[in-house]
Amino acid sequence: MKLNNLRPAEGSVKTRKRVGRGAGSGLGGTSTRGHKGAKSRSGYSKKIGFEGGQMPLQRRVPKFGFKNINRVEYKAINLDTIQKLAEAKNLSKVGINDLIEAGFVSSNQLVKVLGNGSLTTKLDVEANAFSKSAVAAIEAVGGNAVKL
Repeated sequence: MKLNNLRPAEGSVKTRKRVGRGAGSGLGGTSTRGHKGAKSRSGYSKKIGFEGGQMPLQRRVPKFGFKNINRVEYKAINLDTIQKLAEAKNLSKVGINDLIEAGFVSSNQLVKVLGNGSLTTKLDVEANAFSKSAVAAIEAVGGNAVKL
């Protein structure tokens, strides 16, 4: 087999339909578009969600809900996660940069410390927000909860 012998598989290549090239071609006249209607016209393009004039789904279904534009999204980090990180890296102060390096949060996320789990070592924890139970647990072992 050589490059000059290569051929496509039998029946895989078909000739292109040349529409609108006269009645003798068999594809003249309406050029395979049928008679009348929007699809037969030049410049026709169906709008997204168009259902042939029927009321589209996005207009039939009622609107509901509310999105608060002032909502602040926090990434939740539990105390047991902070405890494990402090033990693994032998830290006495855990900040947002430590959490970013460990891969728990990304650099553009705000961090909220939640009180799930328990602390056994005295730690200074820096975060954007704290739950009441987290502050109580941190201060119970003699640490500080520093809000940024």
